[in-house]
Amino acid sequence: MKIATFNVNSIKVRLPILLSWLEEAKPDVVCLQEIKCLAGDFPTLELKGLGYHTEVVGQRSYNGVALLSKAPALDVVAGLPGDDADAQARYVEATVEGVRIASLYLPNGNPVATEKFSYKLAWIKRLKARAETLLVQEIPFVLAGDYNVCPTDADVFDPAALRDDALCQPESRRGFRALINLGLVDAFRIFHPEPHRYSFWDYQQGRWYRDEGLRIDHLLLSPQAADRVIAADIDKSPRGKDKASDHTPVWCELAMR
Repeated sequence: MKIATFNVNSIKVRLPILLSWLEEAKPDVVCLQEIKCLAGDFPTLELKGLGYHTEVVGQRSYNGVALLSKAPALDVVAGLPGDDADAQARYVEATVEGVRIASLYLPNGNPVATEKFSYKLAWIKRLKARAETLLVQEIPFVLAGDYNVCPTDADVFDPAALRDDALCQPESRRGFRALINLGLVDAFRIFHPEPHRYSFWDYQQGRWYRDEGLRIDHLLLSPQAADRVIAADIDKSPRGKDKASDHTPVWCELAMR
């Protein structure tokens, strides 16, 4: 099973790129973030034409996540548990062919000295609690998405320049490590220990052309899923296209039993 995460930064704008990539890469499951539309405006018919079922948690103009799958998604959870007052569309989770998969869009958190950063840290704690609940079930699961966290300086093109950014704050990194310390595994790092591989390049200052990026899109695997992983990588090809998202897909492949 090939599972990918892709922050499309507006499904309406990136639909041609997404459809082309789906035809080329042929993932079985795709976790989308920043679709920036309501569920009723999501291009369900176009994706159905490529054989994908869709589960969407949408929001007008902001945020929004979706789960695309070749097989039907079962037992769908819309929204990250732990805060019924949280109205932001950032999480959808379901089971696909025996694997529990979540598409998540963790808050950016900037500026740091505001409630946005507090919201980010609280959201990470809720995600940790959800991971703990899933771990108790001893099932294969994948938490995939835009974490808005650079885990280490090896995931940043210029650590000094990003030192004050919410993506690189010690508290953000501690939250990410707390997930790893539960026993979750960063799929990409299993196969790629080398530094300075990125999944995001800002539109400003020619970052893409100079390969000045950040690695903030991650697939974290439960031990049961990590036992099955046979490949993982970053697919840079969509980022080089005209009108591309500032993110590019990250994927892993699990052997199915």
